[in-house]
Amino acid sequence: MTADTAMSAETQPFQAEVAELLHLMVHSVYSETDIFLRELISNASDACDKLRYEAIAAPELIADGEPPKIRIVPDKKADTLAVVDNGIGMSRQELIDNLGTIARSGTKSFLSRLTEAKEGANLIGQFGVGFYAAFMVAERIVVTSRRAGTDEVWMWTSSGGSGFEIAQASEEDAKRITRGTEIVLHLKPDAKKYLEAYEIERIVRDYSDNIQFPIELVPEEGEPRQINSASALWQRSKSELTEEDYKQAYKSIAGAFDEPAMTLHYRAEGRQSYAVLLFAPSTKPFDLFEPSRKGKVKLYVRRVFIADDADILPRLFALHPRRDRQRGSSAQHLARDAAEQSAARADPQSRDRPRDLGTGKPRRQGAGSLCQNLGRVRPRHQGRAVGGL
Repeated sequence: MTADTAMSAETQPFQAEVAELLHLMVHSVYSETDIFLRELISNASDACDKLRYEAIAAPELIADGEPPKIRIVPDKKADTLAVVDNGIGMSRQELIDNLGTIARSGTKSFLSRLTEAKEGANLIGQFGVGFYAAFMVAERIVVTSRRAGTDEVWMWTSSGGSGFEIAQASEEDAKRITRGTEIVLHLKPDAKKYLEAYEIERIVRDYSDNIQFPIELVPEEGEPRQINSASALWQRSKSELTEEDYKQAYKSIAGAFDEPAMTLHYRAEGRQSYAVLLFAPSTKPFDLFEPSRKGKVKLYVRRVFIADDADILPRLFALHPRRDRQRGSSAQHLARDAAEQSAARADPQSRDRPRDLGTGKPRRQGAGSLCQNLGRVRPRHQGRAVGGL
């Protein structure tokens, strides 16, 4: 930034709710700081999606022919980590609106729940304020953006205090950002591990592997390389997939060495739309008879990993199955019912079982009959449920 540009920088205060949120992030007690990168990648993916949508009516926005992509650039000398996309970008007012305010109802309730560290990782993603999670690892953040189809490039800067600065970018920055957004994190001393290539790859593999746009790692030495698969198996049609595709997906997702004993793959559309891919292992888990054991159903929203223990499937050892259904959202109830019905169809013997007088559905049997009832989808190497819930 030139001296003239720096002098013209305008300082603005954060919205009160943003200031409170930033205080939580800067003084964060969350152990899952990895989610900052998940959220920045998710935002970049949304920007690429929006560009593709707006380009339908205005093809000139992508006249350069450059396909949408996301780049991650670590710089150990400067102790910075950059997440760059060539998506829709933001104007000056959009930077102020998107990064300086939270325009959503229920903010107070969200902030009170966010103070509980155990819920933080999931709530941040669900509420759509993931950008601020970057302050868990960054002392200062610089956002440089050019709205597609415009000539102006703007720079937003904040250290997570009471406000932020916004100014027109220098000529050098304007040449570098031809379209889209560059987010540069000046990392805290205890967050330097995020400059390591293996850490970046691990987070992308765990959280953002299925993002539909290429994610490239740009090392300080060597050529950029794509580090995500950019393909969500559950979103593809069953007719496109082979048995081998499912086997490889099971081993990759579950980290298992056996083969799936049963696979359920379907898509539901209506009031709630979602896709489900469930695997039951052929190897009995070590904690099969533990009453406290939980399933490991992964939940993805718009291909982004949100939760590792989504309460979607019926509990194997539930003493009060109907009471269990009272918990969770209506979307989870729908997905849970659909999964139960699909599992029953996959197990023809279920129609001959005694019926529960309350629900009218086949009564669950003991753990010894795990491979003959719904419990087949509850082992440790658990099926994965995904979709827009």
